Amino acid sequence: MLPSAAVFHFPWEIISGSVEEGQSVRTFGRLVCYQPEESRATLSAQHASKEHHVVVHTLFVEPFNPIIGAQYIVLGEIENDEGVGAMVRARVLNCVDGVNIALLEKAITEQRNFFTERERKLGAQPADAT
Repeated sequence: MLPSAAVFHFPWEIISGSVEEGQSVRTFGRLVCYQPEESRATLSAQHASKEHHVVVHTLFVEPFNPIIGAQYIVLGEIENDEGVGAMVRARVLNCVDGVNIALLEKAITEQRNFFTERERKLGAQPADAT
């Protein structure tokens, strides 16, 4: 059985603990560290003048050619790891260097607003009597 569709989560949402263990997520960040012996990478993103770091378990996507300082998008599941906290076990890790992060954040916010509005409208529709 395939996992559920992943929803974009901002890195600061993942490290805050608002995403449950086992949940599929998509997130992004700049690669700041890669430890091949531990199959771990660290992505960094800035929000509200604070740097947020997300640890990514890379075993399922190795071997890959890490480019320190490049932007990456990761798709995977949340795991809680002792000493690290929330960590993403990557199924897909793509280099997207050159992407406009401010525009990506805006698109994620707009997508969330669209889905919220759609759910609100679907919930307000009367039941079909057929």
